Amino acid sequence: MPSAALVQALDLAAQGRSAEALHLVTPRAQAGEPDALYALALWHLEGRHVARDLTEARRLVEAAEAEGLLQAARTLSAFMCMGVGATADWDGALALLDRWRSRDPIARRQLDLIARAPQPIERVTVSEAPLIERLPNFLDLQDVSFLVELASTRFRPARVFDQRQQRFVTHPYRDAEVASFPAPLEWPAVHAINQRIARASETAVAQGESLQVLRYGPGQSYRPHLDAVPGLANQRILTFLIALNGGFEGGATEFPDLGLALRGRPGDALLFRNVGEDGRPDRRTLHAGAPVISGVKLIASRWIREHPPAPGEAFGEHEVGESDG
Repeated sequence: MPSAALVQALDLAAQGRSAEALHLVTPRAQAGEPDALYALALWHLEGRHVARDLTEARRLVEAAEAEGLLQAARTLSAFMCMGVGATADWDGALALLDRWRSRDPIARRQLDLIARAPQPIERVTVSEAPLIERLPNFLDLQDVSFLVELASTRFRPARVFDQRQQRFVTHPYRDAEVASFPAPLEWPAVHAINQRIARASETAVAQGESLQVLRYGPGQSYRPHLDAVPGLANQRILTFLIALNGGFEGGATEFPDLGLALRGRPGDALLFRNVGEDGRPDRRTLHAGAPVISGVKLIASRWIREHPPAPGEAFGEHEVGESDG
């Protein structure tokens, strides 16, 4: 359990009282308190309350893991396979999971998932211009179940990009819930899914924004929209969607200008290109998540950019949103 002082520090940080929060956290981190080390690491990762410093974030997470903090071990495994704060080390990430497998059932489960031989990627062309492809059985049901379970405790209201405010806001235009997997949560089994998405889309894994799981209940939808953002310097060129469940009515991914309404079985994926040959948003890719009539729809989503962020940087919050279709 975090100390009372750390709880107070986190409360101060939430109020925007950065100097006071750091005054409480820093000496405890220096004394080796694992929760303080971990909190300070996340602040360095995100550039909140302190300057963004990925190398320092990595060092602090390593120190917290050495002190036996479970969440730090999980985050360190993500950092290792992604290359946050140091060179990417996939084998090292798996070795870390192996060290924790007796203490962390999620580590053990990830090792079992990763150990399976990858299945070939199949694709069916739905549209050549704009490019839309179906990828049947892209994930097997074990991967699907793992993602759904990880997402189940992380859902929050989804947001949309407001052009006037130039930021993401909650809006009835999109009334789903989202569970995101940013760097601290891109554990090796999640990273392996992102690697598979990169192979299927013929892109580098670093071009993808954080993987997300979307949940739509009865009556919820995402109205017609484009995933590409006009004027975005590092454009979202591709969208990748993975169906995670069945047992619901409605909820198809619709492309009204193309006369398409697509639904997949659990594990099936959909890939479509958001931009034309000139790199500008392709209006033909206007799409919507049709209202769910009954049941609950779960879908994973990953936006893929034109190129990875600059070294040491990340896709900014003003450019990162929760998307599905």
